[in-house]
Amino acid sequence: MSTALRLSVIVVSHGRPQALVRCLWGVIHLIGVAVEVVVVADAPGLAAIATLPFAGRIRQAVQVEPNISVARNTGIGLAGGDVLAFIDDDAVPEPTWGAQLLAALEKTGADAVTGTVLGRNGISVQWGMQAVDVVGRDRPLSMPKGPVVPDLPAGDRLKLNGTNFALRRSVLSRTGGFDPAFFFYMDDTDMARRIERAAFAPGAVVHHGFAASVRRTADRIPLSLADIGASTAAFLRKHALPAQVDDALEQMVNDQRARLMRLARRRKLTTDQMRGLMEGLMAGIADGRARKLGAFPVSGSDMFQPLCDVPPPDHKVLTGRASQGARLLAEAQGLAAAGHPVSLFLLSFSPRKHSVEFIAPGIWVQRGGLFGPSVRSDRRLQVWGLAARLAAERARVATVRGFTSA
Repeated sequence: MSTALRLSVIVVSHGRPQALVRCLWGVIHLIGVAVEVVVVADAPGLAAIATLPFAGRIRQAVQVEPNISVARNTGIGLAGGDVLAFIDDDAVPEPTWGAQLLAALEKTGADAVTGTVLGRNGISVQWGMQAVDVVGRDRPLSMPKGPVVPDLPAGDRLKLNGTNFALRRSVLSRTGGFDPAFFFYMDDTDMARRIERAAFAPGAVVHHGFAASVRRTADRIPLSLADIGASTAAFLRKHALPAQVDDALEQMVNDQRARLMRLARRRKLTTDQMRGLMEGLMAGIADGRARKLGAFPVSGSDMFQPLCDVPPPDHKVLTGRASQGARLLAEAQGLAAAGHPVSLFLLSFSPRKHSVEFIAPGIWVQRGGLFGPSVRSDRRLQVWGLAARLAAERARVATVRGFTSA
């Protein structure tokens, strides 16, 4: 899979330097496309990527304020690609991610494209194809078999997932960049509402970690709801009919209250914490009602700085029993140190569910039981021989991973 379009991958990072480094080790292994990387990060993030052997090929800028839209616009200004792709710092792309995005744009003629996001176990779909309406409500759509511009009801748009989407540079002359009114949350949804024709590419896959931040803990307990309130209010002012705004805000407040009640019942939040979060949400709504709205003019660079001058070495695949894990992992680390991306499949004689983990500098490790499911909708207990199961799991990811299934 190859394309003449050049891809700029833009990563915004704040407070997660090690996650950023891991993300970039994933990006360095993208295949089938000319890639440049632009990072807009805080000082610890920039210091962390300075240790990477390819740091000199990364375009960099300091994130001067905690505003993801401003940071993304800064990245756009530095980028020289024909297409601009966005991925979060706590995510890692599959090796064919960039090529799949570009192929979908070329096949459909769309202005933008978004793809599949996998959750923490590396297999289950966290976000698939979704529509979004004028009040920002998401609606899941059936996953297509290939790239498609979905036929949506009037007024709906294809939702662009902020950790996995790309848009043509040419479209920015019509839409402008990201709206700085969205400090965090709904910045991608606002962009989606301004894109007339967007495609979904199921094979453009990223793994999303949902890492801890100033707004949530590692186990997804909210620390602040202020940005959700502010961005929702700003979004509704910008896209909804005036008569819809108050009802939509009330629904959002009720949804957040119900979310906090569920966490409280699980003893994840105290009454005082709930009260503080709801107060922050209401303060955010008041803030969002007053923020200045509008598209942000952006330009770009005339120069394209490829991350690599040559394609990465061939993808290597290692398979075996979990009892051989130490030896096979050491072998994988040696191959990765030589520049090879590696897929390592380790199976135990158990019904354990499977999981996939990316380990820098380039190892995809899948662990699980010979008799357990990888895709969660499959039977919980399965009958396999070792060789057949390894072949099946290898074939399941071969297309997105970029190696042959044989």
